[in-house]
Amino acid sequence: MKLKPLNDRVIVTRMEEEQKTAGGIIIPDTAKEKPQEGKIMAVGPGKMDDKGKQRIPLEVKKGDRILFSKYAGTEIKIDGVEHIFMKEDDILAVID
Repeated sequence: MKLKPLNDRVIVTRMEEEQKTAGGIIIPDTAKEKPQEGKIMAVGPGKMDDKGKQRIPLEVKKGDRILFSKYAGTEIKIDGVEHIFMKEDDILAVID
């Protein structure tokens, strides 16, 4: 990864969703919604506390599978691959 996020930001790659429904119907690309599940590719060092003296580390780490809010972050392309650049606050849960 050529980018290193600052403060409490992370870079996420979306996970691909199923191409078919449970009944076997193939969903066309135009009807699909973007998945809200992803994998963290890089994390920042954490944000500074209120006094600006020490960093508060992030609760997530590189490699975690996460669930994030629908309109979270900014989409960017790195080496032709689409990623999302977002704050830790936009992450809803870590998937085990």
